[in-house]
Amino acid sequence: MSSHELFLVHTGEVIEEGGLTLGQLCHACDVHAEWVISLVEESIIEPQGETIQCWRFSGTSLGRVRAALRLQRDLGVNLAGIALALDLLEEIENLRLQMHVAERG
Repeated sequence: MSSHELFLVHTGEVIEEGGLTLGQLCHACDVHAEWVISLVEESIIEPQGETIQCWRFSGTSLGRVRAALRLQRDLGVNLAGIALALDLLEEIENLRLQMHVAERG
């Protein structure tokens, strides 16, 4: 594998361009596959690939799984609440970026 086939995620994890498999994602986040599958079912993360065996997850999915885990573990938030919280946090971040761009230009 050459260096151009890898990229660095802000967590320091090195992820191949093809994405993480379900097993790799579970290992990186120290969670069970059933929990990750429930995140997919709630549309919290969206894998590429038609079947579970073919699923590949992006670095963004890795970050969302880790954030979901913190919300559930630290605050006791259920899956529906996790989906809502992550969507709202993403929207806030998008609005901040828009404000930053507007202030510059």
